[in-house]
Amino acid sequence: MSIKQLKQYENMATQSGVVDANPHRLIQMLMEGALEKIAKAKGFLQRENVEAKGAHITWAIRIIQGLRDSLDMDKGADLSERLDGLYEYMIFRLVEANAENSIEKLDEVTSLMANVKEGWDGIADEAKQIFSNSQPRQAFASV
Repeated sequence: MSIKQLKQYENMATQSGVVDANPHRLIQMLMEGALEKIAKAKGFLQRENVEAKGAHITWAIRIIQGLRDSLDMDKGADLSERLDGLYEYMIFRLVEANAENSIEKLDEVTSLMANVKEGWDGIADEAKQIFSNSQPRQAFASV
C-alpha cells in the first residue's frame, strides 16, 4: 500500500468515525487530535523542521479552541469556567512553545490535555446512557 493510499484510508476512517460518533466520542476525538498534533509538533521541533512544527502547533491550537467553543457555560457553569480557563492556558503555552521552540511547554500541554482526556474517558458509560437515544450529528458528516 502506498503512502497516498494509506492517507486516503486514514481520512476515510476518520470521516466515518466522526459521522458515527456521539457527542461524547466527538470530544474524545478532538482531544486525541490535539494530543496527536502536539506530539507531531514535538517531533518536527526535534528534527528542526520549524515550518511543520508551527503548522502542527497551530492545528492543535485550533482544536483546543474548538473544545473551548463547545463548552456549555449554562450547564455545569463552574466546571465549564474552569475548563475554559485551562484551555485558554493551554493555548497560551502552545503559542509560547511555538515562539520559543520549547519542548518543555509542549510536554506541559500534553500532560494537561492527557489529564483532561482521562477524566473525559472516565465518564464514557454515563455518556453512553445519555446519548444512547440520540442520533449522531449529521453536521459533522462533511468534516
